[in-house]
Amino acid sequence: MTTFTFADFESILASHIAPDDWQKIRHLPITGICSDSRAVKNGEIFTLLSVNPDIKDKAKAFITPLSSAAVLSEFSKAEMDIDDAPMPIVYIPNLRLILGDFIAAFLQKQQEISLPKIVAVTGTNGKTTISQLIAQLGELSNTPSAIMGTAGNGRIGNLTQSTHTTSEVIKVHEFLYAMAKQHVGMVALEASSHGLHQHRLQGVPVQVAIFSNLSRDHLDYHTDMDCYAAAKAKLFDNTYFTHLHHAIINIDDTFGQKLAENLSHSAMTVWTYSLKDSQADFFAQNITPSLDGTTFELKTPFDANPIKLHSPLLGRFNVANLLASIAGFLAIYPNKFQELPDIIRQLHGARGRMQKVATPANFGCFIVDYAHTPDALVQVLTSLKAHCTGNLWAVFGCGGDRDKGKRPQMTKAGLDYADQVILTADNPRSENVLAILNDMQVGMTCDDHYKTQIIPDRKEAILYAIKHAKADDIVLIAGKGHETYQEINGVRYDFDDVKIIQQYTQTN
Repeated sequence: MTTFTFADFESILASHIAPDDWQKIRHLPITGICSDSRAVKNGEIFTLLSVNPDIKDKAKAFITPLSSAAVLSEFSKAEMDIDDAPMPIVYIPNLRLILGDFIAAFLQKQQEISLPKIVAVTGTNGKTTISQLIAQLGELSNTPSAIMGTAGNGRIGNLTQSTHTTSEVIKVHEFLYAMAKQHVGMVALEASSHGLHQHRLQGVPVQVAIFSNLSRDHLDYHTDMDCYAAAKAKLFDNTYFTHLHHAIINIDDTFGQKLAENLSHSAMTVWTYSLKDSQADFFAQNITPSLDGTTFELKTPFDANPIKLHSPLLGRFNVANLLASIAGFLAIYPNKFQELPDIIRQLHGARGRMQKVATPANFGCFIVDYAHTPDALVQVLTSLKAHCTGNLWAVFGCGGDRDKGKRPQMTKAGLDYADQVILTADNPRSENVLAILNDMQVGMTCDDHYKTQIIPDRKEAILYAIKHAKADDIVLIAGKGHETYQEINGVRYDFDDVKIIQQYTQTN
């Protein structure tokens, strides 16, 4: 096996390292690169990023025992209170701006290989569905495709559970390299605001970037909505993503309109999509939704005449998700346009995204969805209301240790669009469920309380809805979607909304 040294990556690293430090490490061998101190193997390089400022106070404790060949750190030794260490500690204050390039080059040195085409999706809602639909379009048109995001990483039907929507930068590059070795032709990945802000996609050759929408979320992390929007906009910056040639933008969204305008003078191709504006490049008209899917006509830059499509996906908002997916797919494979009517008929929604749960006829219609923001909840409930001949139920909670300001907004969304509301637990994490539910009830009137049940135990809340909903009712179980656990005080317990519905309705 060929051994590489830091000198082999001089063009990437040297200008960011103090000359004395560079001389100390330039001839050190590199056997691997790792950002998890618990997983560092003998001779690997350990990288320490300043994602969390508190890390510097703990760094000494987990750096000193390492068998690492060297440590590349965004904290100086003085900041970490380290006088002496068994390995060189090299201070690179902007390490995250070059780490992806370093990892990619290291992997290619081991075996040079062409990476898959890469489509990245950002936005508050829709990332998982859009990325999965793009991968399905690829697979159905005989292009091996993979996804990386909230629902898992890998080929469709063979996903490995992910810990983050956008993995840390080393894992992203290792995943893309592994997919290339498996002859995957395209990868659709989710670009979260956290991931973009922390440069987890640094060095990733994104060719197509998609923006779905922007609404309140993650203000426990971002200072305000402007900072949140700025993080999303990074995906469309050619100074970060130099391979970018197409931007796909939802202009039904206010921030999307600004983004499209800002990009209109760039060198990349900008395609817009809309359910409202007929001047958009991809425009859906004559939309006819049902509980069996949606039929619509699609205007594109590829044909003077609209094409008629039938999608099995539920909900008007999923038409918008499909437009984004079609545009992203065609930006990579424009010659596949004629195949669209046939392959779109074969699509299926992402698990836990507007998922209709099969139940006996004497029960209501049950939908499980990941909607965990006020805007997403409104979109789902609005879509379902059009098909509901009885009462529309909404069962949902709010996650603990997250943006508290959206909790009463979630409740208002449920009360405004559902006939019956059950407030319950989501993933309380370290917070008390009752405290979260109290936050959710701020601003509720007497009339609001009359149509609302407060049931802290999520399983009991779901069972209450099942037992009380009539056959012509629609019940939305929102917030957790694809998740198969409930996180309480640092422990993830088995919990699956879909299974709870199926187990009860099939035995009663």
